[in-house]
Amino acid sequence: ILGFYWITGSFEFRDLFEILNNLIYNNEVNFPFVTLCAALLFAGAVAKSAQFPLHVWLPDAMEGPTPISALIHAATMVAAGIFLVARLLPLFILIPYIMNFISLIGIITVLLGATLALAQKDIKRALAYSTMSQLGYMMLALGMGSYRSALFHLITHAYSKALLFLGSGSVIHSMETLVGYSPDKSQNMVLMGGLTKHVPITKTSFLLGTLSLCGIPPLSCFWSKDEILNDSWLYSPIFAIIAWATAGLTAFYMFRIYLLTFEGHLNVHFQNYSGKQNTSFYSISLWGKGCSKRINKTFRLLTMNDNESFSFFSKKTYQNIRKRNRGRPFINIVHFDNKK
Repeated sequence: ILGFYWITGSFEFRDLFEILNNLIYNNEVNFPFVTLCAALLFAGAVAKSAQFPLHVWLPDAMEGPTPISALIHAATMVAAGIFLVARLLPLFILIPYIMNFISLIGIITVLLGATLALAQKDIKRALAYSTMSQLGYMMLALGMGSYRSALFHLITHAYSKALLFLGSGSVIHSMETLVGYSPDKSQNMVLMGGLTKHVPITKTSFLLGTLSLCGIPPLSCFWSKDEILNDSWLYSPIFAIIAWATAGLTAFYMFRIYLLTFEGHLNVHFQNYSGKQNTSFYSISLWGKGCSKRINKTFRLLTMNDNESFSFFSKKTYQNIRKRNRGRPFINIVHFDNKK
């Protein structure tokens, strides 16, 4: 930024583009220095949008809460790099080979993100690599000069990926009733399966997000991804073949996530659960409502002894809950058996 200010004397986009265009046209500027400044600006966008080779931080950022992950992947952090490149596109067009470099980084990220997503067992890390691959599509479109399709795909992908992350959060929260608060277990797709009857609303919303991200018409991502793929044929047949093949990989790993999570049979073993062995698996939908399927279960929310004030749980019950849920940062409503 300081380099371009030293050349043009302005931070305004309009003045920067106009002055630099005149300087390059009249050959009155140090061209290697301009190329270096543009490459450094693009490197910042590469790190911000998790493009190859500065992509390793994005899957590790999935340690946070799921709503924060949805916000990062949908509207805030990773979108900033794509928007920066789109905003500086009139500047990058003036510099030879920089557009080719942008498209090359984009196509590598597209293929690498889809390949890494195929081998993930953690549901949030798989979605993170999916985000990395879709950001590669946007960077590829910007390198081809198709900034409208890139921003279009940025918006459609944001809605689809936010839906997928919120759905995965509902699944993880449901799995915690079986395996406890353990991200290695509650986010492991190998231990999931057959969750359709337990979280039907989550299953429906997750399926819609999956179909959209796979490019199934008439959902939103179909229109944006189709425009990028059509433009890629005009730019480079080799890049187009890789982009089309990766679109097939996208459908493969997204349905892999969906099938491992919601179809088949529940793979987790109940004896590994640290709580009571006769605890039922309760449905926790996107509405946050838990429902019980056993008639002899009841809510025990408020207990009052004769000589004591109100409390949510009795002393004995509170001790058992504290032992079972030690380390949990959240307070859950617990179901107890009525024993005489």
